[in-house]
Amino acid sequence: MTTLNVDLALVEKYNQPGPRYTSYPPATKFTEAVTWSDLAPLIEANNRTRRDLSLYFHIPFCETLCWFCGCTTVITLNHAKGTRYVEMLGREIARMAAELNPDRRVVQLHFGGGSPTFLRPDEIRRLGEHIHRHFTFAADVEASVEVDPRRLTRDHLVALRELGFNRASMGVQDFNPQVQAAVHRIQPVELTRQAMTWLRELGYTSINLDLIYGLPHQTVQSFSETLDLVLAMEPERLAVFSYAHVPWIKPAQKILEQQQHLPPPATKLQLLKLVIERLTANNRYVYIGMDHFARPEDELAVAQRNKQLQRNFQGYSTRSGTDIYAFGMSGISQIPEAYWQNEKDLPRWQAAVEAGQVPLHKAYRVTEEDQRRRETIMRLMCDLSLDFAAMSRHLGINFTGHFARELASLDDMEADGLLRRTPTGLEVTETGRLFIRNIAMRFDNQLAPPDERRHSRTI
Repeated sequence: MTTLNVDLALVEKYNQPGPRYTSYPPATKFTEAVTWSDLAPLIEANNRTRRDLSLYFHIPFCETLCWFCGCTTVITLNHAKGTRYVEMLGREIARMAAELNPDRRVVQLHFGGGSPTFLRPDEIRRLGEHIHRHFTFAADVEASVEVDPRRLTRDHLVALRELGFNRASMGVQDFNPQVQAAVHRIQPVELTRQAMTWLRELGYTSINLDLIYGLPHQTVQSFSETLDLVLAMEPERLAVFSYAHVPWIKPAQKILEQQQHLPPPATKLQLLKLVIERLTANNRYVYIGMDHFARPEDELAVAQRNKQLQRNFQGYSTRSGTDIYAFGMSGISQIPEAYWQNEKDLPRWQAAVEAGQVPLHKAYRVTEEDQRRRETIMRLMCDLSLDFAAMSRHLGINFTGHFARELASLDDMEADGLLRRTPTGLEVTETGRLFIRNIAMRFDNQLAPPDERRHSRTI
């Protein structure tokens, strides 16, 4: 069991806004100044690498708004919007697939949202037909979908399984009725149990449940009861997120502020301690890092032990050397030399697709120095350590010389017990895992001052 002993003063010292580093630089650095004409040669060159592909499809629709949500969503009861959206996705797929070598294998497929199961089963099948018409899938493809138990039918899961989906993720957040009412997401435990039963019956091999701590009315006792219910369901993975309060980006979160029932930092720390200690007890789950837990035999845990874990816009991943091509409004694509994001506004995204254009919103061209820092931050967040000699060989530089200023800046973190220096590098401590974003920030040479950062706090 991982035992958490953290002083509240330490949390107060390091709890500041900072990126989650699903990319480096983070999406806040993307700019409209980078155009498709800038990206096209990079994509053409990337296509010649024949690297494997990871495809992401953003389905933005939800019938109701969860007040804690930080995702890009469209709230509607009009399911005809889904029908039109699938048609537009078909056009976008055809447009982008023409840029790519058809022999490149798809090794990952992900439907996210919003709620992909807002689409009807026949619409899911139609979207799958568009995808499979234009892309070649590996036999061992990892295909994951986010489902909403509140509006899920068995037919949804059957349709997804027919298309090769073998993994699923469900939002739970908290089973306490008072908490659910406060965040505007009513989801009785019976609905989640039913979804789990269907998924098991249909042969989905991995199920993840999402929880959030730091929501209104949460207490150690109430959240422990939620954990009891969750553990009884035996998911393969758990993602337990700290509530990211960003009302300047998501105005609905102001409602939670007005309720005046958000737990104070001391309670949030107690909740985090509870989560880590309960989930890792008896080696039930491995604490992967950030917010993620996986069974010891899960490929995430295995990859971390073998120092092969990766991190990208889908979070932690076991598939290295893949390029992400994203479809739908707000989707973010990633190749080694660039990132680009689709239009975040549904009408603008649709208009661009209808005109036969790439629905580009913002992008970023990755420099050689960005690549060095990206790899350093990734290895910290995935391996929880740095081997200086290995990093020197991998990056083709004298690592300790190149990052001398950054390494010197870690003295206070070492003194605070967040990391320890070794003869060959440095290691993040169990306490330091909680502050891994803070440690990574020391290697970010584009980080804005704390009062200018448009990010959630690190704890």
